[in-house]
Amino acid sequence: MSPIFAISSALLSPAGNTQEQHIAALRQQQPAVQAFSDAAVAPAPFFAGRLPPAMLQVLAARYPGAKLAFSPFEQMCLFAIEEALQETVIDCRSEDCILILSTTKGNIEWLNRQPDERISLHRSATLIAEHLGLAHRPIVVANACISGALALLTGMRLLEAGRYRHAIVVGCDRFSSFVHSGFQSFHALAEGLCRPFDRDRKGINLGEAAACMVLSVAPAAGAAPPLARLAGGGASNDANHLSGPSRTGEELAAAIGQAMRQASVRPGHIGAISAHGTATMFNDEMEAKALTLAGLAHVPLHSFKSYVGHTLGAAGILESAIACMAMQQDLLPASLNYAEPGVSTPVNVQRQAEQGRYDYVLKTASGFGGCNAALVWEKFN
Repeated sequence: MSPIFAISSALLSPAGNTQEQHIAALRQQQPAVQAFSDAAVAPAPFFAGRLPPAMLQVLAARYPGAKLAFSPFEQMCLFAIEEALQETVIDCRSEDCILILSTTKGNIEWLNRQPDERISLHRSATLIAEHLGLAHRPIVVANACISGALALLTGMRLLEAGRYRHAIVVGCDRFSSFVHSGFQSFHALAEGLCRPFDRDRKGINLGEAAACMVLSVAPAAGAAPPLARLAGGGASNDANHLSGPSRTGEELAAAIGQAMRQASVRPGHIGAISAHGTATMFNDEMEAKALTLAGLAHVPLHSFKSYVGHTLGAAGILESAIACMAMQQDLLPASLNYAEPGVSTPVNVQRQAEQGRYDYVLKTASGFGGCNAALVWEKFN
């Protein structure tokens, strides 16, 4: 099978709208999660990662829409896609290119305000594809919190099968009262900053973001070097509970094993882990067990959710891009707010950002319904 490369990426999150701003956040160990008081979201103050209103205004002016106005969600997607495409020489309108959209909520904030057809995920994907002039009907991946990682895996498999030569993989979700109240109903929200894998973790911080990675079967002549190679991927399901993850971690470990086998790597090759790391009691416990079963408990680990919150459908793409950028710069990112081990099978949570050469990074993801995904990224030398 042909090797698959991430030839470009673009990020829009509370940490910034450029790669440089995101790397600076990693180096400075600066979180973008803040305390908010917003009665339109919740009666009490809450912590979240939210885009600045000024950025939303810029997007609204840049993407007003033609016959039908673009939603803020669609504007965020378009920004990430166009910024990523600017770094490539590919023609996104060619028959060789496919768009894959990852999201969990899409335009859910328009519920009861717009017709159901307008709110549908495929409608958003179609509007984005039409704006870009794409040749093919886009693909939507909406599988809880592994959507972003699974969208990348879907793109990888389509390219490996020879269906296309390029895949534009974009993930996006917005913060809203609907999302906040949903996670609050599970008692899953932290009252302060989230603390992945820490003894005193109390739950997640929600975030919003859009992220795009362009996958290709080969780096183009004269273009910038690829960000990384997507060397392997795997997916599994716990078949355990609608909202509670596996108690053993065996199923996520199986997805990790699939990814490492495809990448032809052993545990000793993995130099860093970008964990799902939601900071909920059950997720972090399950993930720690899975990493131990996979022989990876010793590998330096971080959760980017401690910087921007849980960005849902964008998370797998945003965190993959961040992990690849860090690997490219020989940076081992820190996981913020970690003080004391809080899982039954200890893992190597990185407390401080450090320089260190490594050639492979593992990205994990898990979600409601028991879904799991894992990706192995290889440094492009």
